Amino acid sequence: MNLLTFPRAALVASALMVLTPLFVPGWIIFIITKALFLSIAVMGVAVLLRGGLLTFGHALYYATGAYAVGFSVKWLGIHELLLLVPLGALAGLAMAALVGLIMARYREVFFAMLNLAFSMMLFGALLKFYNITGGSDGLTIGTATLFGAELEPDSFGFYYFSLAIVGIVSFVVCRFMASPLGYFLRALHDNEIRMEYSGVAVRQVVYKTYLLAGTLGGVSGVLAAFAIGHIVPEDAFWIQSGEFVFVALLGGFGGVPGPLMGALVFEFIQTYASKYFPLAWQMTLGIIMLVVILFQPGGLWAIYKKVEQRLGRKGKGDEDG
Repeated sequence: MNLLTFPRAALVASALMVLTPLFVPGWIIFIITKALFLSIAVMGVAVLLRGGLLTFGHALYYATGAYAVGFSVKWLGIHELLLLVPLGALAGLAMAALVGLIMARYREVFFAMLNLAFSMMLFGALLKFYNITGGSDGLTIGTATLFGAELEPDSFGFYYFSLAIVGIVSFVVCRFMASPLGYFLRALHDNEIRMEYSGVAVRQVVYKTYLLAGTLGGVSGVLAAFAIGHIVPEDAFWIQSGEFVFVALLGGFGGVPGPLMGALVFEFIQTYASKYFPLAWQMTLGIIMLVVILFQPGGLWAIYKKVEQRLGRKGKGDEDG
């Protein structure tokens, strides 16, 4: 008998995520909330990585979603999450639809660096058009509302709403990876030329995957804007994109839960490292990434799978005995 099957592990993890806020202080709720919206953007990066597509410009879509919120608040006075989450998703999708027309033609380092170039173009525009974007001062967002009720960033309401969005996104990504398009994406990583010879439209596979990744980035930006309460051009900067890649590698992109695992570990390490090593917390993160790459390139998800397999073999041995 397998002592740690995935459905059981998923059930336990879900229960922990639901119950944890009831027993921890508000600042921990805020940290976990940050991990939740971070994991959504990282899922987009992870989906691309499943196809061997590395991007250093995913902050483009994160910032697009965040500024969609900023402009809605500034010009229309809208704070309603039920309106702004779909708006952010649509903004990320629209941006990905335009940029993806170019990106679907490129692979490897060209794909990575062109994404970075587009992200930095948005960063420059956000800085220059001060009257619209607020320039380096950014835009103040204020408090989100849900059905008209205000939700503070460290409140139960905002946390559970974010958790629900993560659940929906995880389901969508699972369905995508289980679809023919998801299998084509995995084959793309293995042998693109063979896919072309078999009649698969590889550019269409890349383009549709890119649309999904951009949409997830936009959703993440909406939640981030309200959680932090302020948006700045640095949301589109290359450092933000690098953070997404870091978390994707830390958590692992072999399974959908990997980005969430990586985001949770990243946020707590960053919080405690900046507290105890304020002048060297970046070095702490660098050391952790070096260890992951050298000893466990599959990330935290790969570690979980190995533990699952060992417990499964042990359980089977007990049954046979």
